[in-house]
Amino acid sequence: MSFHLPETVIIHEVVLRDGIQNEEKIISTDAKIALVEKLIRCGIRRIEVSSFVNPRLVPQMADAEKLWATIDRQEGVLFSALVLGNKSLDRAIECKVSHVGTFVSASETHSRKNSNRSVAEAAREAVELINRAKEAGMEVRAGVMNAFGCAYEGGVSVDRVLALVDEFMNIEADEICLADTSGMANPKQIGDTLPRLREIIGDTPLSLHLHNTRGVGLANVWEALQQGVALFDTSLGGLGGCPFIPGAKGNIATEDTIYMLHEMGLETNVDLDFLIETSRGFEELMGRKFPSMVSYLPGSASCDS
Repeated sequence: MSFHLPETVIIHEVVLRDGIQNEEKIISTDAKIALVEKLIRCGIRRIEVSSFVNPRLVPQMADAEKLWATIDRQEGVLFSALVLGNKSLDRAIECKVSHVGTFVSASETHSRKNSNRSVAEAAREAVELINRAKEAGMEVRAGVMNAFGCAYEGGVSVDRVLALVDEFMNIEADEICLADTSGMANPKQIGDTLPRLREIIGDTPLSLHLHNTRGVGLANVWEALQQGVALFDTSLGGLGGCPFIPGAKGNIATEDTIYMLHEMGLETNVDLDFLIETSRGFEELMGRKFPSMVSYLPGSASCDS
């Protein structure tokens, strides 16, 4: 069987948002800016800079305005933010953010824990946000959380996921993202779901936000590649995890994903050695070992073992 894999794969780096949101050690604005600059030097061209959320709930995001006012918004790099409500979008507009993402959970239990809203209520608000964001001249990525299962409810109906996506497409979202928030996806699910999704979204760009909770994140990337997906959310070092899902692990590690893609002959325009060096440097700043794997292989950049 032959597959038509994408020649180039794009990384949407989420370490500054999803990656650090659960970390107890607060990262300074200066350290975040330095990390952004290094990620750009690595060749990363999509960076999720922050979310605009209540700083009492997510202290790591308390400096969002300062961060957006300070970063060097280099040409050719997409800087993105996550918005969760009208006040959140107001803040993003004030910061002149050009690309935002908004997500609705396909799980009733998670939706209420994450946003204190039912799925239907959250979807109505997301439609309003997308319309407002587009009126403000922003590009919008609309996503579905727990698209492949929920830690609270178990299986999630594919029909519910597709119905949410259909709502997003009716208001012309610029990109669709399916998020494996609970890390429950498997390659068969990916293979079964994406063809049905494509019937709804056509050529609209599709991204996957995969967590590695059960160790099958890269297997899911492989299946998605065979389905033509060429855009993946990853987090430096494999950091991340949803604050509202106990025991949730991080995203697939950027360096592990890049390694696999390069070994398969796929282009990313990312310098893996410098990426590993950047990850190890950030690891020192955080004061703990990250879950990524390739950084600790003999011969890897900055590897002492």
